[in-house]
Amino acid sequence: MEFHSLEVRQTALSLLRGGARNADVARHLNVPLGTVGYWKHLDRSKRGECPGAHAPDCPRCHGSPLDEQAYSYLLGLYLGDGHISRYSGHRVPNLMITCGDDWPGLMDCAEQAIRRTFPQNQVCRVRRAGCHNIKVYSKHLACLFPQHGPGKKHERRIVLEDWQQEIVDAHPWEFVRGLIHSDGCRVTNWTVRNGKRYEYPRYFFTNKSDDIRKLCTDTLTALGVEWTVLARGSDPFNVSIARKDSVALMDAHIGPKY
Repeated sequence: MEFHSLEVRQTALSLLRGGARNADVARHLNVPLGTVGYWKHLDRSKRGECPGAHAPDCPRCHGSPLDEQAYSYLLGLYLGDGHISRYSGHRVPNLMITCGDDWPGLMDCAEQAIRRTFPQNQVCRVRRAGCHNIKVYSKHLACLFPQHGPGKKHERRIVLEDWQQEIVDAHPWEFVRGLIHSDGCRVTNWTVRNGKRYEYPRYFFTNKSDDIRKLCTDTLTALGVEWTVLARGSDPFNVSIARKDSVALMDAHIGPKY
């Protein structure tokens, strides 16, 4: 076994803490790469920087603070375009919100909501064809999103727990904004009356799940927003908001995606 002086080890740690790559430090000091990696690991462990050294607390398990406004919005996103999965090779499940590249502002909002809900976790964006997946890894995703389960959301029962409903009741517009940003849109419709063309704005929320649509319409009703259901073929997948006063309310709190 080859022993290295304390001076060499301290020089290596100084370079590593300054951002130098393991391979560059090993080459510069003529020290085996594995030795440099071992020194770095011990140093990070002593300073509490190793992954898992300080596991993030969970608002449900440990009573840590939860940004309820951000969570209400994120819950709406999750019920629309969110998914929790565990890939092979990863010990920790991940929450993934899929955002189309046509809506860069939506990506920013989704990432901000995840960071505020999971302030101690890393958040990343993964590029896919025509979209990005905004992702966070946490062992406590099922605690905050108990609606997770096998199969597609519209094929299983989706009911909010009492503590979730309390958050939605306290921040209803954030919840609706998340739903609209995920599975909704603001469009301009037109019609012809007496030979003259009229245009008017309209909001839609489209989801196959009866339960998720009901969560949306119950919250809209509580907010004083009038809505109707339009069938897609024989399936009532679309929630429509077209009354002038209700559209004005939605514009004041939601607005078009960007």
